[in-house]
Amino acid sequence: MGRAGASVLSGYAEHPENIPHDFARAWMARDAQALAALFAKDAEFVNVVGLWWHDRAAIERAHDYGLRVIFAQSTLSPGTVRVKRVGDDVAVVQCRFTLCGQTLPDGSEGGARRTILTFVAERRDGGWPVVAAQNTDIIDGAETLARTDMMRPADYRR
Repeated sequence: MGRAGASVLSGYAEHPENIPHDFARAWMARDAQALAALFAKDAEFVNVVGLWWHDRAAIERAHDYGLRVIFAQSTLSPGTVRVKRVGDDVAVVQCRFTLCGQTLPDGSEGGARRTILTFVAERRDGGWPVVAAQNTDIIDGAETLARTDMMRPADYRR
């Protein structure tokens, strides 16, 4: 692997705070293998619509498809990173990301999206592999989702 912040042998981040930047670097390189290498072999990943992948191989397959088809022209920029240590060997890492350039189903370019990606990492095997991750879209002006004929953001404070 050899990229800054990642263990040369495993692909795991050297420190929990590096995980979002390593993830974004692999994304921008369109390298699903490097992205998946940040994860433990038995890692879990839930994406923004609730698709749930149960191991590194599934995470790699899903991101390979996404990076070739949906996000081939996208940029992913990490913003604020927060790390909460849960003992010496576990960390919860959260990062606000901005995603631009998603290709929509009709081939046009979608607008910017903001997300919070939560990673749970555990110190092992010469680094900090991600053992679980969940991505959540930030929807301005909403406090929850509401379902009628389709799921829509809703704000009950108005």
